Order: sequence, then structure tokens, then C-alpha cells
Amino acid sequence: MTYLTLIAGLILLLGGAEVMVRGAVTLARKLEISPMVIGLTVVAMGTSAPELIVAVEAALEGAAGIAVGNVVGSNIANILLILGVSGLIYPIASNPKAMKRDGSMLGIMTLLFALICWQGVVGFWSGTILLVLFLIFIGHSYWRETHAEDPEAAELHAKEAAEFEDVKGGVPVALVATIGGIAILILGSDFLVKSGIALARDWGVSEEVIGLTMIALGTSLPELAASAVAAYRRHTDVALGNVVGSNLFNMLAVMGAAAMVAPLPVAKQILQFDLWVMLFATILLVVFALTREMLSRFEAGLLFIIYLAYIALQAKGVESLL
Repeated sequence: MTYLTLIAGLILLLGGAEVMVRGAVTLARKLEISPMVIGLTVVAMGTSAPELIVAVEAALEGAAGIAVGNVVGSNIANILLILGVSGLIYPIASNPKAMKRDGSMLGIMTLLFALICWQGVVGFWSGTILLVLFLIFIGHSYWRETHAEDPEAAELHAKEAAEFEDVKGGVPVALVATIGGIAILILGSDFLVKSGIALARDWGVSEEVIGLTMIALGTSLPELAASAVAAYRRHTDVALGNVVGSNLFNMLAVMGAAAMVAPLPVAKQILQFDLWVMLFATILLVVFALTREMLSRFEAGLLFIIYLAYIALQAKGVESLL
């Protein structure tokens, strides 16, 4: 029964995210909101909604290992798995000018996030700081792009919005799709968290390992689907933008909101191993985004192999090796 609940949770998360994002994008277009703003806000937040709802649900359930592991594991999966798969489908293009602000911010915020985690507990005030930083980043990005100070980034965010088709019908249908998608996400997250806790007990592994692997992969499915489709359409700069935006959202908004619900102790394994993997993967991403114009299939394959090795280490038991 636990496995059926887990599978149902994964399906609901993927389906709910798709319905919610398409409904919200349609609603925004009907209200004549610019494509740039839709890409910057609705798409970026919508594809990361599973991480947010799962992390808050885990915090409410007292499963800090799942909440923290979900954020760290999702960021690792976004870079190594999603860029790896997308780049294997079609080499990933990067516009260093468009990625200058977001890529630099990702590097700085990843370091800050790691420093906060290395304190041992992400508490209410740390969560508040992370959430405020996210709101400042969104506000500053909106101002720069609407004042034509960052045209390359504005164009990239508009492309992200263009990847999503409208739902058929008018504003009422779009509103129902948005609300219905959120309800499906909440139900899916409840299934996923509870089955994750049960599996950790049944398998005799820690909650953080479940959060870093199974649940992180599950909540990253919307980004994986969106990025793979973008790569298939040869819109690989959109795939890169999705990953950068999602990782920022995970660390600042998701962890911030979850920590404001309940203090989140950070497990020894995450402190000594997984945060370092996340930092390493982020450095690779930032260096590529800011200095190069193409990620080849060979390089994407290496990212994918590194992710498989990371999952293999988790299966073997990283905690026992530390």
C-alpha cells in the first residue's frame, strides 16, 4: 500500500503542477500580463510548487529530514539530472548576458544557504531572511526587466512563458484549473511525505536519504518534463533558465517558508556530504552559464553520470562512509 501511495503522490504532483501552471499562465495572459512577468513569476514559481508544498507538509509533520533533503536533493537533481538529460536531447545553449544576473545570484545564494545550514538548524529568523531575499530578488528582477535594463533576461523569461499552452476556455476555466491544480498538489504532497516517512522506517534508512533521492526526484519531475520538452524543441536556453530559477526558488522561498513553519535541524550527512555536492554542481552550472555558449552532449552525459554515481552512493549508505 505504501508503494501505491508513493506512486499516486508522484503522479498527482506531476499532473497537478502541469494543470496549475497552465491555468495560471492562461489566467495571466487573459489579464494581459506581459510574457516576461509571467515567465519570471508564474512559471518559475509554478514549476517549483511541488517542492514548496512538500517541504511545508514535511515541516508540519515534523519530518525535517524530508524537508531539507527535498530542497538540497532537488537542486542537485536540477543541475546534474535535468541539464544532463536535456543536454543529451540537444546541446544546451547559454546566453551569458541573459544569465549574468540570475547566474551570479544563484552562486551567492547557494553559498549563503549552505552557511545557514552549517549552523545546524534553519530556524524561523533564518527562514524569514531567505524568504525576504527571494522577494527582493523578484522585485529587483521585475524592475530591471520592465525598465529595459536587462533586455536579455526579459526575453529569456518571455520564452519560458511561451513554452506553456493555454487551457481551452475563458477566465473561469483558467481559474478552476489553477485552483484545482493547487488542490491536486496538496493531496499529492500529503501522499508523498507520508509514504516517504513510512518507507524510511520500513527500509531502515534516514528520512533525509528519502528526501534527497526519491522525494527530490519526484518534486523535480515538473522541471524535468518542462526542460526536456524545451530541449526537444531546441529551446535549450529555456531549460537552463528553468534550472537556475528553480534552484533559487527552492533555497530562498521553499526553505524559507518551511523554516517559518517549524525549525528544521539539518542532518549530519547533509552537512558533511550533500551540501558539498550541491555547491560543486552549482559551481559547474554558474561557470558554464557565465562563460560559455554551449554545453555539448558529451558534457551533459558527464553530468548525468555524476548524478547516477550520487544516487548509487546514497543507496550504498553515505552516512556509513562519513
